[in-house]
Amino acid sequence: MELIRAKEGDIKELVRISKEAFDSDVLVGATEAGGPPKYDNVDWHIKMMKEGHLFTAFQNGKIVGGIIIFLDENNSWFMYIGRIFVDPSEFRKGYGIAIMEEIEKIYPDVSTWMLDTPMWNVRTNSFYKKLGYCEKKREHGTVYYEKRR
Repeated sequence: MELIRAKEGDIKELVRISKEAFDSDVLVGATEAGGPPKYDNVDWHIKMMKEGHLFTAFQNGKIVGGIIIFLDENNSWFMYIGRIFVDPSEFRKGYGIAIMEEIEKIYPDVSTWMLDTPMWNVRTNSFYKKLGYCEKKREHGTVYYEKRR
């Protein structure tokens, strides 16, 4: 797995993967296809790329997914995982785990990781628990997780 900052040439494929990955949540509890805000928006992904938040995941030279992260400017030990997405054709191959492990290697000084996911999403809730994230609270249909090193 290679995880690098996204480049403009990656955007079209990343948006396709994001859309398909989040739309596939209908298989794990979503009432309809959809995803987080602007999950299918090219301009928003370009903005995330330009701000340094978007990374592209490659496996054997092929884009298999991406991750959007937010490093706290005031606390270099804190990071928020905005979203992670893997091409549905590549599900169950360990790429999600590899992406999360790689982002932790890229930011070795981060000791606290936060993220959230919908309560209804059995796939993501079990995934984050498997990676060692601990549930901190539930609010308005969302589960908030934290992981400390």
